[in-house]
Amino acid sequence: MLRLRAHLGRGASYALILLFCFLFALPVLSMLGTSLKTSSDALSTVSLFPAPGRVFLGNFAQVMRDSSFERNLWNSFVVSVASTFASVAVASLAGYAVSRFKGWAFTAFIVLLLLLQMLPSMLVMVPIFLIYKGLGINNTLFGLIVCYATSSLAFCIWMLKGFFDSVPFEVEESAMIDGCSQFSSFVRIILPISTPGLATVAIFSFVRAWNEYVMARILIQSDELKTINLGLQKFVQEFQVDWSLLSAGAVIATVPTVLFLLFAQKYLVQGLTAGAIKG
Repeated sequence: MLRLRAHLGRGASYALILLFCFLFALPVLSMLGTSLKTSSDALSTVSLFPAPGRVFLGNFAQVMRDSSFERNLWNSFVVSVASTFASVAVASLAGYAVSRFKGWAFTAFIVLLLLLQMLPSMLVMVPIFLIYKGLGINNTLFGLIVCYATSSLAFCIWMLKGFFDSVPFEVEESAMIDGCSQFSSFVRIILPISTPGLATVAIFSFVRAWNEYVMARILIQSDELKTINLGLQKFVQEFQVDWSLLSAGAVIATVPTVLFLLFAQKYLVQGLTAGAIKG
């Protein structure tokens, strides 16, 4: 009887988890189903997916035939990859510094990072726009890259500091005894050991840059420089929304992040669980 109750309780728990997963995935399933409908079916039917005989793949072909949409995809890719590389490179150096060096300046820097995490991003949008306009880098991909890279730095530095803290300093001492400088031991020893942490912050930076909309809307005005999230607006007209094309474009825009997460999933799990194990 006890075993039966345990099995029933486990089954109920799994059923509840599946229900919650379905509810959270419902918007994504609706987006996917709408992308497979014709424009008329998207407005006239309430089913999640089209009937087997009504599946329409022409939405994806029509979206990809739009040259500006391809340009938007390329702009998002360039901005996301460049900002991710910049934020990880700077955060690894800063995280190592606050992890290994002690003093009031480094303590104040850590506290400042924590305070920056508490500030809502809406407070800095107008100052950033005015600064960019004064420097002449608004409406440029370079300005957007700088904005995305700096906005992710506080979180990335905090994450990497925790990883570097878990690496014993004796490992570096052994490398320096063998003739490495401290910077050389950092590059050759610490960074390879901290690969899960680097992958974690890289995933965070890439997904954040790829999905960001508000700052891109403020800083970018030219059609040829718009990112994918701005490019999806072309399917939203003043008096009409083409839900089929909009959903197809959103599905295409989601594919790169899904592929990136699947590729780096192993490192992400290692990175999120490494802090739970004392090194």
